[in-house]
Amino acid sequence: MKVIGLAGWSGAGKTTLLVRIVALLAARGLEVATLKHAHHAFDIDQPGKDSHAHRAAGAHQVLVASAHRYALIRELRGAPEPTLADLLRKLSPCDLVIVEGFKSYAHPKVEIHRSANGKPWLFGELSHVSAIVADAPAPGFSGPAADLDDVEAATALVLAAAEPLSEVLARLDAAGRPERQRQKS
Repeated sequence: MKVIGLAGWSGAGKTTLLVRIVALLAARGLEVATLKHAHHAFDIDQPGKDSHAHRAAGAHQVLVASAHRYALIRELRGAPEPTLADLLRKLSPCDLVIVEGFKSYAHPKVEIHRSANGKPWLFGELSHVSAIVADAPAPGFSGPAADLDDVEAATALVLAAAEPLSEVLARLDAAGRPERQRQKS
């Protein structure tokens, strides 16, 4: 099991690229998991559904299952947000985990950059950026790069930059919770 993150500003094309990469890797027979950080509250069930009523009543965990999928909803109820290491440990074994978000953590990353956003490059500010996928050359970056529209080349970079889960967890555990996450707790 290997881990790689996609980091970039909103509107850079991270999700679009991630979906294209997952589809390509799945077509090659690889099992891929994704882990997405949300910067806001979210619900995966809806008012009026039994699972929502269970949660609203105070259930700490609600597991919804069918013949096609299952989802476990765990209410934090004031507990600290789980770390990236905590969440990675919850995933079932697979070939590759692609993390979107969690950019302040010490996991391997590929920066996704779109010039039209007018945002600065992140590779000088973020740790562990080893490759870039962008629509323009990154000034001062000497690592591997691919064009934002070249999904084959981007996929190759993602696979090359991914690191074994055990190494990523060891680094994350040693680094602890990023400062920004410590303040939220």
